Amino acid sequence: MNKPQKLHTVLVSLLAMAVMMATVCAATVLADSWDLPQLMTGLAQVQSHESHYTETKTIALLKNPVESSGILRYRRPDHVEKQVLQPKDELIVVDGQQLTWKDGSSGKTRTLPLQNNAVLAALVESIRATLAGDLPALQRFFTVKLDGTAAHWMLSLTPLDKAMQSKVQAVRIEGSDNQVKLIDVMESGGDHSVMIIQND
Repeated sequence: MNKPQKLHTVLVSLLAMAVMMATVCAATVLADSWDLPQLMTGLAQVQSHESHYTETKTIALLKNPVESSGILRYRRPDHVEKQVLQPKDELIVVDGQQLTWKDGSSGKTRTLPLQNNAVLAALVESIRATLAGDLPALQRFFTVKLDGTAAHWMLSLTPLDKAMQSKVQAVRIEGSDNQVKLIDVMESGGDHSVMIIQND
């Protein structure tokens, strides 16, 4: 995989992480009468969170979907990570103003200062806004829409930035009561990934 493709994969992975952590953490505030501000208020109260996930990625150039699984973690104020356990050991970490990718089998590590990539920096800031429960900051990067009821709800995020739109078309999250059912990241090139969250 060349460098632009790897960065593209990292961007999509980070967006999925943000959405997963937002919806899992927000599940604690779902009730019969609720709205987007209530959901964001719940996010602002979360100090840390960890969940297992499985992900299926459909890629137009490949005949079969790519499946993976692992752990997602968040720690306030600015630490998020995606640890892939299967099919290979891989770790993506955003801490402060730095993104680090590590190949667990080879030990190879790559570090990218966020200020060196405007799209990546904007995406990371949108992640932090989501995790902090900062709706105005999140709305600087996405059109945010919440539909349904606590029994069956859907959160939709559509990127506003043209550079981000070239990578990600939209994100859809569906859930029921206090359970996140799926996260579907639809990429602009037609690929998409579906992440299933195990709420242990």
